Amino acid sequence: MLNPTLPEAPRDRGIFCNRTLNLRSVRAIGYDMDYTLVDYRVDAFEHMVYAQARERLAAEGWPVDGLEFDAQMVTRGLVIDTELGNLVKADRFGFVKRAMHGTRMLGYAEQREAYAQVLVDLNDPRWVFLNTLFSLSEGCLYAQAVDLLDRRALPRVFEYGSLYRHVRAGVDAQHIEGHLKAEIAAAPDRYVVQDPETAMALLDQKIAGKKLLLITNSEWTFTSKMMTHAFDRHLPEGMTWRQLFEVVIVSARKPTFFTERGPFFEVVDEEGLLRPVTGPLRSGGIYLGGCASQVERDLGVSGDEILYVGDHMFGDVHVSKRTLSWRTALVLREMEAEVTALEAFRPTELRLLSLMENKRVLEARLSQARLALQRLHAGYGPAPDTRVPMVEAGVQDLRTQLLALDAVIGPLAQVGTELTNPRWGLLTRAGNDKSHLTRQIERYADIYTSRVSNFLLATPFAYFRSPRGILPHDPGDHLAAYTVAP
Repeated sequence: MLNPTLPEAPRDRGIFCNRTLNLRSVRAIGYDMDYTLVDYRVDAFEHMVYAQARERLAAEGWPVDGLEFDAQMVTRGLVIDTELGNLVKADRFGFVKRAMHGTRMLGYAEQREAYAQVLVDLNDPRWVFLNTLFSLSEGCLYAQAVDLLDRRALPRVFEYGSLYRHVRAGVDAQHIEGHLKAEIAAAPDRYVVQDPETAMALLDQKIAGKKLLLITNSEWTFTSKMMTHAFDRHLPEGMTWRQLFEVVIVSARKPTFFTERGPFFEVVDEEGLLRPVTGPLRSGGIYLGGCASQVERDLGVSGDEILYVGDHMFGDVHVSKRTLSWRTALVLREMEAEVTALEAFRPTELRLLSLMENKRVLEARLSQARLALQRLHAGYGPAPDTRVPMVEAGVQDLRTQLLALDAVIGPLAQVGTELTNPRWGLLTRAGNDKSHLTRQIERYADIYTSRVSNFLLATPFAYFRSPRGILPHDPGDHLAAYTVAP
């Protein structure tokens, strides 16, 4: 009997499934590059983006010399409210659960006043969704700029919306003008995380018969340098990263690549010389621009025969799923820290669940006692077997027990709301509910995982099965909410 040689993946390196996916039926796998195939050191990368954008603002006379990038201030999945100058975390229904004005977290009363009758709707231009790691520097700099605006320290007049657009333009300029990528290409060891298992995972997929595609918005020279640095040293001798891929597409202009028709140009030399493409894409070719519909036609694959893997919730996952019905995988680098934190918190969570069951019992008894007291005072209903003072004493005793229980539950629950980030908590949770980001993941990502190399232990023949959905009325024990009302 054959014994498997690959160990089971640890929980934090797992591939999590929203919709059942059989890799054996997938004929082509497309990959994004930045923060997907090439993993960057987030602090170093975003600090550089932030620093270059800050210098740009300083040249405009902004008093930004004392500002520094804070990696904990902003997380993926937050939403910028450009009307009020806030960053908010919303649950899956759009209700705001936490909010920060500038760099100051709002208290409960302030947050309620601002958002009691407001739902986050990503179709409204008021809201800007920070759905990729590239957004961290932008969110941090905007929050600090709001503080400057509120102090009237800026050299010109802004509203919160125009302030966001100005900061966003400063951040985007680092990508557009090439300063950012030039610095990374000059010192890749400083910014790129080496992961030998990624190369092996892709080699497994290729030899298993999958057509691998690289579809990136980065230009050719940067793509070539980054892929060579991240892959070639980990491949069999004499093999380069280019031999992994059926087709390489650079400067793809995602998300437009998935939604519109555009011409392909072939990259014919290492310097990026281009020539128009008049026929079908050829195996091993390197192309610029183009569109997904031609990729489907020329490779003879479409829809659920293609799995696309990327880190951008909209530009990679949402649009390819919604427009082309491709299967999708979202890379969430933060999942490793999140799963580790949840496992460490599990003993405390079990204690909280036990305390919450006690609270549920006491609340039920208090509700019954209050109803009995109401009937005694109003003189209706079944004749009571006790007098009003005794019922009132019972109500007061139950309230006292509940207050004492809340005093124990509160600090434990607070720890649970601060896992991985003291300001915003878990990426996938907003209070007791799923976060707005999690709602997007559930809708558009068939699977999600922390890094591409997690496919190595899954193998190219894996069958990912989604768990049975739990409904509130299903029988059995369910996790109780343990938020203590303010």
